[in-house]
Amino acid sequence: MKKVVLFAAFLFTLLSPNALAGEFLKGKILRIDLGSSVDERNGSTLTLSTSGLSVSSSVSLLDIERAIKKAADDDHVAMIFLNLDHFSAGMAAMEEIRSSLADFSAAGKPVVAYAASLGNGSYYLGSVADRIFMYPKGEGSLNGLGSTQFFLKDLLDTLSIDVQLIRHGKFKSAGEMYIRNDISPENRKQYEELLGSIWESFTDEMAASRGMDPEKLRSLANDLTLSTAQTWLDAGLVDGLKYRDEMELYLAQLFGTKDPKEVKVVDMKEYQEKLRKGLSTKKLAIIYADGEIVRSGSGIVGEKLSRTIASVRADSTVKAVVFRVNSPGGEVVAADMIRREIELLRKDKPVVASYGAYAASGGYLISAGCDRIFTDNTTLTGSIGVFGMIPSFGKAISKNLHVNPVQVGTGPHSGMASGIEPLSPEEEAWYQQEIEGIYEDFVGVVAEGRSMTTEAVDEIAQGRVWSGKDALGIGLTDEKGTLLDAIDYAAKLAGKKLGKNYRIVTYPEKKSIKDMLKDPSGNKDDKDKPLVRVEDLLHPGLNVLARMPYAGIEYQISNIK
Repeated sequence: MKKVVLFAAFLFTLLSPNALAGEFLKGKILRIDLGSSVDERNGSTLTLSTSGLSVSSSVSLLDIERAIKKAADDDHVAMIFLNLDHFSAGMAAMEEIRSSLADFSAAGKPVVAYAASLGNGSYYLGSVADRIFMYPKGEGSLNGLGSTQFFLKDLLDTLSIDVQLIRHGKFKSAGEMYIRNDISPENRKQYEELLGSIWESFTDEMAASRGMDPEKLRSLANDLTLSTAQTWLDAGLVDGLKYRDEMELYLAQLFGTKDPKEVKVVDMKEYQEKLRKGLSTKKLAIIYADGEIVRSGSGIVGEKLSRTIASVRADSTVKAVVFRVNSPGGEVVAADMIRREIELLRKDKPVVASYGAYAASGGYLISAGCDRIFTDNTTLTGSIGVFGMIPSFGKAISKNLHVNPVQVGTGPHSGMASGIEPLSPEEEAWYQQEIEGIYEDFVGVVAEGRSMTTEAVDEIAQGRVWSGKDALGIGLTDEKGTLLDAIDYAAKLAGKKLGKNYRIVTYPEKKSIKDMLKDPSGNKDDKDKPLVRVEDLLHPGLNVLARMPYAGIEYQISNIK
């Protein structure tokens, strides 16, 4: 404890513009000033709008974490300057970057942050800095986390559209919006507790960084105390107010000069590019499962990712695997294909799971059997449940379009789930039995993967979504940690087979802009697949989903204030 206090005192002196000559920093400033959004993987996205085709780029979370870790050991890097303006990232990504910055600071190198305006996400990230400054005329607020959910039953009733929801799990609220005109008590309970858990994690971390009582910080948010930059300073949440030229002078003074041009600065992108890729033939693979799980189309295509996992298993140069999951779930069959390949992969190589924003429903199913699971506090986890929805449009077509559909078939159930007539009681019972069987299998997979009884899993399942922090407490995950933490653990499991000098490779292969222009859907492997399958026309069936409800609740912060 004494060592920590002494270091804090030294750092306070060091970060004062009146630092003694012998305590000035030497080296470069690593400037983190990202104009691009932070995503699971770097790359470009094509967007078609009324103004034409546009390209947006993103930087990978892994690259940022590796750069910060490298900088902590780099004698040429003296400190990090974090510009919080225009910083775009999801909450789980911010949590991991924040952890990396905390490690950098703990290594004895200061982090200084600056913002023109502040909000929930930007302050959560910036509060980890040893000093944080704000533009004098800036503003912002902390106002907590919230979720808005829309319920469509009254609209669907007006249009005479009927929706039958078949599910297992009292908390499995996906589909509720189509059959209710208000939130169910169970759904309200789970989201109040989910949001409360994540907000508590945020405020606890922010308060700890500022040496403040968490309850005081939460009161500042609840009372709308914060607005102008001066209110942030008065509340003790920032260390000073500086114009940009004053900020440049302050940084220069840390290096013993009054001329900012004399201070060497390297930006994050440039620093990342200088990181050695590694030439070792021994590899640690990161397999990304990022998006919704589907049988075909865009997202995590079950058959494609399964083939990728199989190829990694067959590659003798890959000695360990990190399975990076960022998925709210999706189609059951597609998810099970992936789960099976991960199960086979584990027989040959250690497989460690690392969770991003989501590891819910099918996203949890595909990874529950990994050797160890790392999570963030903010990861939306669990949602162990199954549902299927069957809409019927027959009445709506007749009423609104004055078109009368007539079904002809070979038996009493040949039009089942055709989208025209509602299910009969017998048909609904048949589908419910299907759902129950899938749920039972899901619980069994989790029980085996987590070394729990099926009764214990069922008690915390029922479709309920947990925060990563709470999921850790009930045994759904093993450890709080970043993607880099998962990589380090997988390397340890591989031991001498991998060694210390290994190369990180990532899968699936990212498509270039040229590839996307040729094939915007991303279905290059499906070129021989017919656009319409006869069996789909004759019997659409029920699309059974293991998916988290209201997946937009990731709290993606794309415009931080």
